[in-house]
Amino acid sequence: MTTLRELFPEERKHEILRMITAEGRVSVTELSRKYGVSEVTIRNDLQDLADQGLIVRTHGGAVVVPHSPDILSLNLRRQQQTAEKERIGAAASVYVSDGDAIFLDTSSTTLAIARRLKQFRDLTVLTNSLAVTQTLLEMTGITVVMTGGLLRRDTVSLIGADGLALLANYNIKTGFFGAHGLTLEEGLTDVSLGESEVKRQAVKLCRQVVAVVDSTKWGRVGPASFASVQDLNVIVTDHDAPEELVDAMRAQGPRILQV
Repeated sequence: MTTLRELFPEERKHEILRMITAEGRVSVTELSRKYGVSEVTIRNDLQDLADQGLIVRTHGGAVVVPHSPDILSLNLRRQQQTAEKERIGAAASVYVSDGDAIFLDTSSTTLAIARRLKQFRDLTVLTNSLAVTQTLLEMTGITVVMTGGLLRRDTVSLIGADGLALLANYNIKTGFFGAHGLTLEEGLTDVSLGESEVKRQAVKLCRQVVAVVDSTKWGRVGPASFASVQDLNVIVTDHDAPEELVDAMRAQGPRILQV
């Protein structure tokens, strides 16, 4: 069995988060004994996870964070890591060419990509994001195709498997996907099962899959996976992404571009 002392720091925190998600609560003493590290180390790990809003610290341990719409709120996510997302969006746009059909998901980072598409011609953008659609309204060289489904207000998007049949009519060259988290084991994950299902089906239809994730997403894990590391062709992130995880991820095959 792999022990925590064999893991990189970010991987160790990921393992702790997975245990808290599965069991609901953990204690510092339990984690220290289980993985053979000091209680000081465990407390630091728990505090880092709490600072990211992934868990709630308690006396002597931690519990799973209560579900909150703010976790999913697009308006909230737009206000976080804004400079990094703009750089990532600019870098990711190099994977778009005139005449392409591309998929943009509902993440705040893909909005940064959408804002960079004005220069392209004969571009077809498939999306389930109303925010992406609104961004592209005045870009005359772009045809926007929206999936159908149920309106999800907090992410300003349409979800539901019934609305995805339209995607199969297109040869989608590249799909761009943000995520709540990225790990070696779970790949790209989201906190919404509905959003994850849309992304999972879209990933299958894209010839090239580009993950656009800022450094805060590395080592995080959400309840639902929608793409494995093996599904990813490119990961665009920023320079603050944890070096050890970046190296481990690169060894699995995806090209990683840091901006």
